[in-house]
Amino acid sequence: MDAMANQPKLNPLGPSPRNEWRVSADTVNMVRTPATARPVSVVDRGRTITFDATRTAIVVVDMQNDFCHPDGWLAHIGVDVTPARAPIGPLQALLPVLRKCGLPVVWVNWGNRADRANLSPGILHVYNPDGAGIGIGDKLPLRDAEVLQAGSWAAQVVDELTIEPEDIAIAKYSMSGFHDTVLERVLRNLGVTTLLFAGVNADQCVLCTLQDGNFRGFDCIMLEDCSATTSPGFCMEATLYNVRQCFGFVCHSKEIREQLA
Repeated sequence: MDAMANQPKLNPLGPSPRNEWRVSADTVNMVRTPATARPVSVVDRGRTITFDATRTAIVVVDMQNDFCHPDGWLAHIGVDVTPARAPIGPLQALLPVLRKCGLPVVWVNWGNRADRANLSPGILHVYNPDGAGIGIGDKLPLRDAEVLQAGSWAAQVVDELTIEPEDIAIAKYSMSGFHDTVLERVLRNLGVTTLLFAGVNADQCVLCTLQDGNFRGFDCIMLEDCSATTSPGFCMEATLYNVRQCFGFVCHSKEIREQLA
């Protein structure tokens, strides 16, 4: 009993319980507390894919007003955003389960600088090919908001989805959520090896982010029912084919939700 009482109190020091030291004035313990694996198995075209939920995070890409709201940018330029809203329901069902089980929820939204100083002409050309329309950073006629600008209504997550205090929000300004952002550093600090991908557009920002995740050594799974695109149907088919062929796996969120619930 006396020996226990004489041991120094060690304080946690780290970004999360997944990755922390325990320290005092005269002691530094860098041994991370190992988490008990929690296997989750999904099926992708007849193959059983098993991953460890304790080392998994979900990356939700661009479920924001400019891409998914009837008053947003895509709707303004004539795009039917109905498909982009399809992931809302599945995400409403999935995210609370993931949070309850301790899986990090990472929101990666387009949020460019007000002066657009870090945006190249190649990026500004997207959806504004002649330069005469409403492009990135321009003001939306129906909203007092600039297209995809950080801090504006346009860059906010749609009302039906909520960024909870324990979630992590990261702004990007290109198709990939990894390009020139802190996303990789955050995921490494969390001890994550497997990434679940959701959001819009599946064939553009979601796919680019997933590809970059694969290039960086993460195990990648696209949630088909939580991902969508306003592009023609063949674009989604090609995306699912290429994810399965080259970059990872595809499954439905219901499989994960039922095993974790």
